[in-house]
Amino acid sequence: MNCEAIHCPDSGTVRFAIYPDGFDGPRIIAHISERALCERFGAETNEASLISACQANFGLIEAKALARYALRPDMAVLLAPADFGAVDALAEAL
Repeated sequence: MNCEAIHCPDSGTVRFAIYPDGFDGPRIIAHISERALCERFGAETNEASLISACQANFGLIEAKALARYALRPDMAVLLAPADFGAVDALAEAL
């Protein structure tokens, strides 16, 4: 699990790479909204906190991004708060 997170304030997202076929395959750029990081992962609105939240929760974030990409490889991957619903909150609590 390697999180290559970069804050993109102009789009209100944190950008990161995913590798659907492993590191020997293509590198896909995905985004998670600042709002998702704040609401679902407790980040503050500053760059360091947003990147830290992405890195700390990258296992779940990467899994969601890979699933989204698998469903629609022709569309950009942008994760929002709704992508991390009650099921994920329950799994985190356990």
